Amino acid sequence: MAANVMHPVTGLEMALALISSTRGGSLFSHSYSSGNLVEDSSSASVTSITAGASEPATLSSIKIPSVVIADDKAFAKPAPDKRQYRSIRLGSNNLQVLLISDPNTDTEAAAVHLRTGHFNDPSNRAGLAHFHEHCLFLGTNKYPTENEYEEFLNKHGGYSNAYTDMEDTNYYFCVAPLDHGDDEEGETQDSKTATTVSSALSGGLDRFAQFFVSPLFKDDAIERELRAVDSEYSNSLNSDQWRMHQLLKSSCDPHHPFSKFGCGNYNTLTDGGDIHETANLKKEYIEKLAAIPFHGGTSPREDLILFWKRYYHASNMKLVVLSRGILDDLQAVVEETFGSVRADGGLDINDTSDDADASLLERINGANNSEVIFSSENAHYGVAAFRPTENLGVICEVIPVKEKRTIQLLFATPPMQDPLLRKSLPQRLVSHLLGHEAPGSLHHLLSDLGYINSLSSGTSVDTRDFSLFSLTMGMTPKGMSNTEEVIDLCFQWIAMIRSLVFGESSSDGNDLLRKYHDELKRLSQNSFMFRENGDPTSFVSSAAESLYLYEDKPGEMLRGDSFYSIYDEDITKAFLQRLRPENVMITITDSDLKEKCPHLKDLGEAPWKKETWYGAIYRNFIITDSMKKKWSNPSFFDARLNLPRLNQFIATDFSLRCDDEAWGQENKGETESAHLSPPTKILETPIFRLWHKMDNKFRVPKITFNAQILTPNVYRSPRTITAGRLFQKVLNDDLNSFVYDATVAGNAYRVSVVPAGFIVSVVGYSQKMPALLQAVTSRIMSLLSEMKEGKDRYPILDQKYTKALQNLLRETKNFRLDSPLAIASYNSRMLLELPVWHIEQYITEMEGEVAEKDPLTMKECALLVEEALTGRVAVDILCMGNVNEAEAKQLTEVFRKQILSDCLPLSEDEIPRFRTNQLPTKLEASSIFRGLGPNISSYSIVLEDIAVSQDENNNAVEITFQAACDYKLGYEGVAILELICHLAYPSAFNKLRTQEQLGYMVSAHARKTVGDSRGFCIEVQSNTALPEFLEDRCEVWLETFRQELEDMSVERLEMEAAAVVSQLMERDTKLSQEISRAWDEITGFADLGVHGVQPPFDRLDRLADVLTTFSEDDDKPGSTLGPKTGIELKRAVLDFFDLYISKSSKERRTAVSRIYGYKSGAHFNASKGRAGIISSYNETQRVKQYLSLLPNIPYWV
Repeated sequence: MAANVMHPVTGLEMALALISSTRGGSLFSHSYSSGNLVEDSSSASVTSITAGASEPATLSSIKIPSVVIADDKAFAKPAPDKRQYRSIRLGSNNLQVLLISDPNTDTEAAAVHLRTGHFNDPSNRAGLAHFHEHCLFLGTNKYPTENEYEEFLNKHGGYSNAYTDMEDTNYYFCVAPLDHGDDEEGETQDSKTATTVSSALSGGLDRFAQFFVSPLFKDDAIERELRAVDSEYSNSLNSDQWRMHQLLKSSCDPHHPFSKFGCGNYNTLTDGGDIHETANLKKEYIEKLAAIPFHGGTSPREDLILFWKRYYHASNMKLVVLSRGILDDLQAVVEETFGSVRADGGLDINDTSDDADASLLERINGANNSEVIFSSENAHYGVAAFRPTENLGVICEVIPVKEKRTIQLLFATPPMQDPLLRKSLPQRLVSHLLGHEAPGSLHHLLSDLGYINSLSSGTSVDTRDFSLFSLTMGMTPKGMSNTEEVIDLCFQWIAMIRSLVFGESSSDGNDLLRKYHDELKRLSQNSFMFRENGDPTSFVSSAAESLYLYEDKPGEMLRGDSFYSIYDEDITKAFLQRLRPENVMITITDSDLKEKCPHLKDLGEAPWKKETWYGAIYRNFIITDSMKKKWSNPSFFDARLNLPRLNQFIATDFSLRCDDEAWGQENKGETESAHLSPPTKILETPIFRLWHKMDNKFRVPKITFNAQILTPNVYRSPRTITAGRLFQKVLNDDLNSFVYDATVAGNAYRVSVVPAGFIVSVVGYSQKMPALLQAVTSRIMSLLSEMKEGKDRYPILDQKYTKALQNLLRETKNFRLDSPLAIASYNSRMLLELPVWHIEQYITEMEGEVAEKDPLTMKECALLVEEALTGRVAVDILCMGNVNEAEAKQLTEVFRKQILSDCLPLSEDEIPRFRTNQLPTKLEASSIFRGLGPNISSYSIVLEDIAVSQDENNNAVEITFQAACDYKLGYEGVAILELICHLAYPSAFNKLRTQEQLGYMVSAHARKTVGDSRGFCIEVQSNTALPEFLEDRCEVWLETFRQELEDMSVERLEMEAAAVVSQLMERDTKLSQEISRAWDEITGFADLGVHGVQPPFDRLDRLADVLTTFSEDDDKPGSTLGPKTGIELKRAVLDFFDLYISKSSKERRTAVSRIYGYKSGAHFNASKGRAGIISSYNETQRVKQYLSLLPNIPYWV
């Protein structure tokens, strides 16, 4: 579970972006009397003190009915949203709940959001909020088994997660209703009211509620989970994102909680414990520490209990539940499960630190004393985090881990939830103008100069009493050498926007700003009007947070503030006043900095420093008075800068083709079948196939036009694929000038170069689609023509090409610094796939002796791409959405004329094919290595590598168990593998991560390689154990897992299989999901050379059929493709495991990819050169010569 202390966005978008990562844990048993926890000092748990059954009823035992705050009629909803909503407060504890009924959902979900985060950490336990979040997952008084919650969710096709932010903590889970009807194995159904709410959701809610009723913090679990958090922290040490965020936090006022270290590690959470052989610690002292509890520190258990008492209660939390059940039944289940949560904690939750005192109040010092109009600014924590003259008006230079160049301007601004900002949204207006990319904008000018790769603007940090508003630029080396000019232009652009309200023509300027504001409001209204229901789990997580903003008017939460925002001149002026040099922190990140003087003249000298927690290398300078004067009031505006025109791409026609009278008459009575039917092929030529489906289910006035162009000429060499990727970058950079307004107006495009060819995707409102498709496709061809004419004819285009080359080289080289697990997976892919090119071969084309002698010029790049794009091709096109057949053919004709007019058909033999090498058995490997090295590992092939970064101290292993090719596996084999992986993940996580604490990153999952072969994969990344040890523990877990499968009852296995079926058969909740699913089936097997074959649109149904079993008493037939009964299914699972995964199998085909952290280099060097160990790409290539290729025939043919 990530300590997500970094938020680039807020609100619904923020929580959507934060759903990630693994679980956390520790145990704590508690109960309460008169609202207080009572601990039995003679026990490791907390004693539960409850009233006896014979005691008379008290006032607190009387059931108080819940109060409805807003019923469904009060909710403003988009047109496609058919859900029902109700917001209530529980009578027992006043907990505010949002109930959502969606009878068509295949996923039920719930989330709790609490107003507490790492800002509330005590000073002697940095990271306690994050650690506390971990600890709730490992058992409660009612459900004490550590892994019970996760096992319950997994067998119902669900999962859970959580994140800890600065001021918030969010927990969520989901399940897939399975319609079992009866109680699950070993489970009692307490709720008698859940007649339409699934037992999966009611059971999940009961377990979830216990987090906030009776968690257990057992001492042994605390010690184990401390190591998990320490491993999570260690995994982030090499992350530039985490380094930059903590560096920013360290620059704020130390009395403000923003300055805290939010992740925590073993040392901070134990207040001094040490489990690492770090600086100045002798071996004898390390051994002494290891022999005592918490390695020289103290237990955080008492602080965990106090934290729970203070913050985990109904008055400090919101609950959102989405179910297929009706609202009344859902409300009854919520009242039963969450009604026992305490009403409040009886403690002051606004005390953010145990060292808060009167001295903080004396430090209240607003950043703008002259204009105190934002009531919430600097009002919550008793001190301003950032103030001019103290920690603003500075320039910070940073040396990153990876090759990276950025300039960021951060301005201290009021919190985004301030009532005045919510009323008029000036931050949205300013962000829109600062980040605009049309001709005349700052972005366009800097891009044409070859100075930037990207530019973005918006709120980067937002808290209850301040925010930071940013202008961020990804720089080129050329731009970095012109830093002062870039910053000058930034402040000119800001001043040009400010002049609209502060200049002599402020009346006209305000009129223009009002028009921009109204334009943005129209876009928000259009977006809301046709917003589709998304993933239920993401929705409940984000809605639980949003409920705080709309607790008095929950009916407005779906629509948000932007729908009715009003332009206000005074508020806009006040916000723009913050964008001044005395109120800014300029951060310059440059991988070449160490050898350079400061980027700006006259800054003087400053020593390099190292940030405490993540190790960022930085130095600070004060912005000089002359710079402040120049940037505050620029003497002129660059003539190339011009404010943008109003947007002409905003759609106004939202008519639906499915409502056309002609279509309605023709398809009368077939609406439901049309919902379920796949796209149909309406046109086929020797070059392309056109697939089409008109939407009549989601009723959104948008079209998706996708085209895949298969060609063997993209991936025929490292040079050709490099040329394709360069062209993609140049095109995307260049297209901004043509279609930026279209993207702002809710349309989108993407042109991608992939090994099999090209993918062109255009999505947008039906009214604007023809113009957008014409603009994108015509520019592809005209750009190729201009590139062929060379840099003398198009110097600006040559600058874009040079920039693309530098960026691609940087990104390719930076891959070497990815996580050890990512490198391990890459190395095994180099062994398994054919053809495949190595990153070093790409680098050779762009840098070094070969590149100097034979450079890949812009002209050659265009010629190579043109040859691939306009030569022999095979094309699939999907046109889907609010589009009829005639319109689909018209759009296809636009694409054909622009792209395919000179193409020739690709023969079946020319279709690019990608294959997988068959891994050897242990016996075959012994033959390959001439009998040497059989005892090096229990796996057939051992790949070894070492981390490039000297700061990378994590080790990793990825173990691949290769099954047969898909054609041999068939539907049954593929489905059985899915079921095994479904069962394996929670088992591996519980054993290797929770119990053994081998590392924070643990996974067991299916692996699909090119050419459609599959296998089983185990991954572990650890900061404490060497790869060989990790391998051994994985092998031991496999033996345990095999026994778990053997001991599993048939009824339990059938339930787990039903969970997989529910995931396979989950219905689409929005048009884009249906399109994506269809597109995957049309193009997902391009590498198999089956272009002319009918796509397997029923593939998932048939996989689900394999796992659908029936007892002998059932009238329904069993599976037609696999086991018919649960007994047969269990036998199939065990047989599959014994054949492909078991250590005793003679047919087991395996490879392990080991990555050593830099500090473990001695172990890597000791193995290097040993027989049976592959430690370079050249050695991998030699071994591949002994391997046979698997057939690449799909299992569905």
